[in-house]
Amino acid sequence: VVAAMQTPLRRSSSLSTEDVRKFRDENERKSREIQSANACETVFEILKDRNRNRVSISRILSTIEGAGIQLTDPRLKECIRNIQNLQKRSIKSEDDAKNSFFLDKKTFTEVVRDNVIMLLTILQNDFVIPEFHEFTHHIKAIFENCRDNREGAPASYIPQLARFDPNYWAVSICTIDGQRFNCGDYHVPFCLQSTSKPLNYAIALTELGCDEVHKSVGYEPSGISFNSIALNDNKRPHNPMVNSGSIIICSLIRRMEHLADRFDYVMQEYKRMAGNEYLGFNNPTFLSERETADRNFALAYYMKENGCFPPGTNLKETLDFYFQLCSVEVNCESAAVIAGTLANGGICPLTGEPVLSPEAVRDTLSLMHSCGMYDYSGQFAFKCGLPAKSGVSGVILLVIPNLMGIALWSPPLDKQGNSCRGIQFCKELVAKFNFHNYDSLIYTQDKLDPRRAHVETQSSEVVSILFSASNNDITALRRVFLQGVNMNQADYDGRTALHVAAAEGHLEVVTFLVDTCEVGINPKDRWGFTPLAEAERFHHLPVAQFLKSVGGQISASPADLPQTDLRTKKMSIKESAHEDVPASVSFSASTSSASTSAPTAALDAPTTSAETSKKA
Repeated sequence: VVAAMQTPLRRSSSLSTEDVRKFRDENERKSREIQSANACETVFEILKDRNRNRVSISRILSTIEGAGIQLTDPRLKECIRNIQNLQKRSIKSEDDAKNSFFLDKKTFTEVVRDNVIMLLTILQNDFVIPEFHEFTHHIKAIFENCRDNREGAPASYIPQLARFDPNYWAVSICTIDGQRFNCGDYHVPFCLQSTSKPLNYAIALTELGCDEVHKSVGYEPSGISFNSIALNDNKRPHNPMVNSGSIIICSLIRRMEHLADRFDYVMQEYKRMAGNEYLGFNNPTFLSERETADRNFALAYYMKENGCFPPGTNLKETLDFYFQLCSVEVNCESAAVIAGTLANGGICPLTGEPVLSPEAVRDTLSLMHSCGMYDYSGQFAFKCGLPAKSGVSGVILLVIPNLMGIALWSPPLDKQGNSCRGIQFCKELVAKFNFHNYDSLIYTQDKLDPRRAHVETQSSEVVSILFSASNNDITALRRVFLQGVNMNQADYDGRTALHVAAAEGHLEVVTFLVDTCEVGINPKDRWGFTPLAEAERFHHLPVAQFLKSVGGQISASPADLPQTDLRTKKMSIKESAHEDVPASVSFSASTSSASTSAPTAALDAPTTSAETSKKA
C-alpha cells in the first residue's frame, strides 16, 4: 500500500493536496478491504463445520452471547441485520433456504464483513473479563441472596414513588468492553432522581471545565443532610451531589439557551452515555416533584441571596430544569451502560463514542466516592471503597473504574435513603471480588479477580513453581508459597516441583517443599515415577536419603499409572526384580497386533528407553 501511494507521487509533483488526500484515502480503503477479507477467512476457518465446510448461524450467535456480548450490540448491527434478512429471504427462495442455517464461505463473508473485526475480538476472547460466564454465575448467586432482604420501604414523599412494588429487584452490568449481564426486573423503567446529579456535573465539567464550574460549587463532603439549607465558608454549596450544588450545576449548563433546548441537549448527552438504550421522561413524577418542592425553593432563594447563581439566572426555570432531569426515566439495563461509560473514562462501551472528557469523569468519580450515598457516604467509602450514587427511586449507580459499571434497582430504602438490597449487594460484591479501591491485586487470598483467566493464572503458577525448583531458587518458591499458591500443582506430565527438585538434586528446595510447604511425598507423574525414583535415577543420594526418611516410595503399581500418553500409544510396565530400582516403562503402538518396543520411548519419558529397561 505504501509503495502504491508513493509511486504516483514521484511521477508528478504537481498533485494538489486534495488529490493526495483522495489518493491516500482510496489506498487506505483498499487496505481495510484486504484486512477485512483476511479476517473473514480466519473467522470462517475457526467456526466452520469440518464435515459441511459451512458455518452454522446458531454457532455464530452462541459464540457472540457466550462472550457476554448482546445481539443488540451496535458493534454487530450490520451482521445481525444481514442474518435476519437472509432468514427472511429463505422463505421465498429454496436456494436461500439452504443458506439460512448454514453459510458457505461466500455467504458468510457477505454476512459478517462489516463487523468481522468485532467477531474476531470475540473469538480471541480479548475482553476485560475473560471468564465472563463464571463471573456472572457469582453475580447471580449474590443477586438471589439479596432478594430475600425485606427491609425498608419505598419513598413516599410523592405518590409515583410510593406505588412501586417493593419486590422489584434488578441488577445490570456493563463492562468497559461492552460485555453485559442482566437479571431480575431490569426492563422496568424508573426515574434517575439523584443519580442524575453526577451525570449533570460531568456534562458541566466537559462543557465548561473544572475551574469555571468550581467557581460556583465546592467539592468537599458536607457532613450534613443532602437537603440542608447551608453553604460552605465561601458561601457556595459544598459539592454537586447535594441538592443545592446540583441546582447550581443545572444553572450552568447551556445557561444562555431556552429551557426546552437545554433539556433536549442534556437528554441527548444521556442518550449518548447510554449507548442509545432506553431513555424516557416521566411527566407525572416531574409534576409531583414540583408540587412538593418547598425545600428546594427555599434552598434556591437562600443561594440567590448569597450570590451563588450566575448573573441573569431565571430561578423558576432552573428549578424546573432540575426537576425535569430528576424525572428522566431509564431502566436497569440502560443505567448500567451509563455507569459503564463512567468506568470507561467517558467513552461509551457500546458505541466507542467519546461523551465526557477524561478529566470530567475523574472529578465526578472522586465526588461520587466521597459524597455519593447521602448520609451513608463515609461508611460506604470505607466498607465498599467504590464510587457510587444512589437515588430515592431505589437506584444505585456503582462504578468500578477501568472495569465495569453496575446498576442496582430496588425501591425499598433504608433510613439514609439508599436501596436496602442495593447496599447489601455492594457489600457482598466487594467481599467476593477484589474490587475495593484498596484491595491488593497481588497478595489477595480469599477474593476472586475476574480480570484474570483461570487458565492463564494456573499455567503461570505452574511455570513459576517448576522453574524456581529447577533453578534452586528457594527465595522465589518462598514468595510463591506465601502468596497462597498450591505447591502441589503439576504440569501436563504430572510432574511437580518436588519431582523437578529431586531430579536436579536440590536438597534445600526438596527440604523446603516437604517441611515448610508440606507437599505430597509420593506424587506419580504420567510414567509412574515418584520424586524418590527421580533422585535415585539421577544418583542424588542426599536427596534420596532425605525422601526415604520422610516416607518416600520408589515403586509404582501399574494400576496407579495413566493408561494413555500424548502419542496414542499404550503404556506397559515391566516390574523390576530389585526393590531399589524403579519399574521400567515401554510403549507399543496401539494399532499393532504385536507388542514391540517403541523406538521413540526416550522421547516420551526421560531414561525409559530400551537400554534403560535392560539396565533395570
